[in-house]
Amino acid sequence: MGKNLDITELFGIEYSDNEINEMSPIRLAYIGDAVYELFVRYYIAKEPLKAYELQKLSTKYVSAYAQRDAFEKIKEHLTEDELYVFKRARNHKSHKAPKNTDNSAYKVSTGFEALIAYLFLKKEYTRLFDLVKLCLED
Repeated sequence: MGKNLDITELFGIEYSDNEINEMSPIRLAYIGDAVYELFVRYYIAKEPLKAYELQKLSTKYVSAYAQRDAFEKIKEHLTEDELYVFKRARNHKSHKAPKNTDNSAYKVSTGFEALIAYLFLKKEYTRLFDLVKLCLED
């Protein structure tokens, strides 16, 4: 049986706490978007659906509106540090929402994605899993 690897061991890339804390909110959101999408795809993959149906279903979890709703489910469970990361990204000035999304939902989803990346990069996997589980539960 092989050893369980951490992503940092796989690629040899390690982020210090200082690097994570100073990372731009948009860069955090970029990473968090991918991490959350992976969780969602894993969560829905056992559904007996065709690939295009899985894609359609996943958008119900990863759209800006869905991420805004997910944030509402977890916001009361966040620590001060987590809330700070969320607010820092949500309030970042360079937001321009896509055509099909209103600006307030886009800002919240950016904060949500940044929070996901923050926990992932800090290797706070148990905390990340617990929050994502809350997000995905009905």
